[in-house]
Amino acid sequence: MKSLEELIKELPPQLQNEVREYAQYLVDTKVRPKRKYLRMDWAGGLKEFRGQYTSLELQKKALEWRGD
Repeated sequence: MKSLEELIKELPPQLQNEVREYAQYLVDTKVRPKRKYLRMDWAGGLKEFRGQYTSLELQKKALEWRGD
């Protein structure tokens, strides 16, 4: 059985590039550890409703809007 390197070397350059990109995709999505912290990019997203709702009401509304 041929090694992975030998198989890749037999491919035309365009397909070698596709294999490289797919391998990079696998490393990025399957191998690297997931984030161990929460993202905060949502912070302030409901600021416009600050005067209309209490924080508890706003939590409930956010769940309704998300469909949970």
